[in-house]
Amino acid sequence: MDNVNLNDEIPIKAKEELKKLLNGNRNFVIGKPTAKNMCLDTLKKYAFHQEPFAIVLSCSDSRVVPEIIFDCGIGELFVIRVAGITAGPNVIESIEYAVKKLKLPLLILLGHDDCGVMKYAKEHYPEETEDFKSIISCVYPVLDKNEDINCHNYFAKQHTIWVEEVLLQKSKIIRCAVDKGELYIAKCHFDHSTGIVSLI
Repeated sequence: MDNVNLNDEIPIKAKEELKKLLNGNRNFVIGKPTAKNMCLDTLKKYAFHQEPFAIVLSCSDSRVVPEIIFDCGIGELFVIRVAGITAGPNVIESIEYAVKKLKLPLLILLGHDDCGVMKYAKEHYPEETEDFKSIISCVYPVLDKNEDINCHNYFAKQHTIWVEEVLLQKSKIIRCAVDKGELYIAKCHFDHSTGIVSLI
């Protein structure tokens, strides 16, 4: 199972957890999931505490379910889901909680193919839309840098990179944890056609 090669610069603990998740994704892709912690007994075990090993910021898209695509069970992931993995104040504070209180060493930023938020933003850029203002305000900066982006999936990847920048700019807790080597941020992309999660 331990067949994923990762950069040696990644802190050891984060590297172990990232390998675990990428190998779990391989299990999902080949149709042989191994997750066991998916029953009431597991939930009872964690009734009064939690011990996740990684944070995942993913899209609310119904096709992107971190526990399934990473072959994990109850209590293994601290998942934050929001349309377009947009980093508003509540999202940032949710990540900060996991970093500061739960001491988690790994944050996965999980973008994906065919993202409706990316499509909507591209269709309406640069106008100020009446709906979805806070979401769009988190996405437009990527188009401000390169409004000629035509591929929605490429746009999603560029946005995932931008989200990391936003988190480091706006959160002292996240930035300090990264600087100290206590947190590693892995930028990932989920391909719907293959089921593969790849590192950007």
